[in-house]
Amino acid sequence: MTAPSPRTPALELIEAVVDPGSWRCWDEPAGALDDTPDPDYRADLRAARERTGLDESVITGEGRLRGRRVAVVACEFRFLAGSIGVVAGERLVRAVERATELRLPLLAAPASGGTRMQEGTVAFLQMVKVAAAITDHKGAGLPYLVYLRHPTTGGVLASWGSLGHLTAAEPGALIGFLGPRVHEALYGEQFPPGVQVAEHLLAHGLIDAVLPAEELGAVAARALDVLCADGARTRPEGATEGNELPAGEAGEPPSAAESIRRSRLPGRIGVRELLDAVAAEVTPLSGTGAGERDPGLLLALARVGSVPCVVLGHDRGSRRAGEAPAGQALGPAGLRAARRGMRIAAELDLPLLTVIDTAGAALSREAEEGGLAGEIARSLADLVTLSAPTLCLLLGQGAGGAALALLPADRVVAARHAWLSPLPPEGASAILHRTTERAYEVAARQGVRSADLLANGIVDRVVEEGCEGGDGVAFTDRLRAVLAGELAALRAQERGERLAARRARYRRVGLP
Repeated sequence: MTAPSPRTPALELIEAVVDPGSWRCWDEPAGALDDTPDPDYRADLRAARERTGLDESVITGEGRLRGRRVAVVACEFRFLAGSIGVVAGERLVRAVERATELRLPLLAAPASGGTRMQEGTVAFLQMVKVAAAITDHKGAGLPYLVYLRHPTTGGVLASWGSLGHLTAAEPGALIGFLGPRVHEALYGEQFPPGVQVAEHLLAHGLIDAVLPAEELGAVAARALDVLCADGARTRPEGATEGNELPAGEAGEPPSAAESIRRSRLPGRIGVRELLDAVAAEVTPLSGTGAGERDPGLLLALARVGSVPCVVLGHDRGSRRAGEAPAGQALGPAGLRAARRGMRIAAELDLPLLTVIDTAGAALSREAEEGGLAGEIARSLADLVTLSAPTLCLLLGQGAGGAALALLPADRVVAARHAWLSPLPPEGASAILHRTTERAYEVAARQGVRSADLLANGIVDRVVEEGCEGGDGVAFTDRLRAVLAGELAALRAQERGERLAARRARYRRVGLP
């Protein structure tokens, strides 16, 4: 594990992140100390003010981040361990409320031991109103980014430190609910080493990145370019209506057997390669944010054409040199991470792009005990009712519940050799004929091909792959144009009409 960097004073961190000369402090003076009844606490406050040159543990204000106006709140750990009392809590809330009123994205940089013990229970309750203000800010469709610094513990981590749309941390930072010193005092033993460290949290899907302070500005700016972008809301050329193949994309539909075989080729493009080819300003997110991470699920912020969006999809493996393929079935943790992406899209009214390329859901004791079926159900419910625009790309294999969980969308685009089936074809053959030998025959009867899906209104558009078979520049160029056009068109639609049309399309599937 990386050792934490020397502590940077909060004001120095802020001024290093925002554009030079753009910082404007919002803080009103905290006032004199005469009203503090406890003489020891009064002395501690006086010493903290002299040591730091600050009047409280929290600094708030605004600046510009690569030209974009942003609000910032940060803790100064040298001021009574960055602890939050009544004055600091009220300062935080006023800053968050001001950011919401001004419609500014908010960047928080906590470094704190938590509640200020000298003020007792009233300080403890400050976390409630701070969390409420953050929730209102996010509810207004405004981004909230968090950078956890060394150390961040207690009530700060358990409130405004854990509510970010995107959360990063300092390398080696101590991050945990119960500080190790308190744990040892209460239980007479040391806390297991390495658990409450930034890198460990990243590995377990609790944070999205570990990065040094000097990279914070660039990463935050890239994320905000997606999360804040207004984007064009006009229908571009190339966007189409209804069940049709755009000009130049028509061709003789391949057989089910050919599509299934080609979708399984090891060199076929996957979701990571797709993002490399069609997207810009990609910011990966990690896990559920609640202690789970599934390497089979990719979640990211990105821009496709001019349109900012949230992207999620099953990563069936990577062809990059030196990287082992993920190669695992999608489990309940992956679906919970997917649902995190859905929530971000809904909160910020960003289009959601789901990418399906999966051989199926995880079939194991762990998946069953982890609630796989329930997560598929909740993913379906979330997608059918999601307020944000939704676009699904059926890129390759579409087997079973793992595919269905990511399918419901306003528009569905399919690669020519993509397919969708209730089970892997071999599984369907085993059920119907007690052998896997008739898999392709069963698939053909089930209507799994992209052409069948188009005819049945399950897919809206098919993108030809050509002789390169889903692994060439021409195909990815076509996909980039189609996806960008579809996303822009969806953003232009009135929300009520779009939601009603989504519900209607799934209400009538299979009906004459």
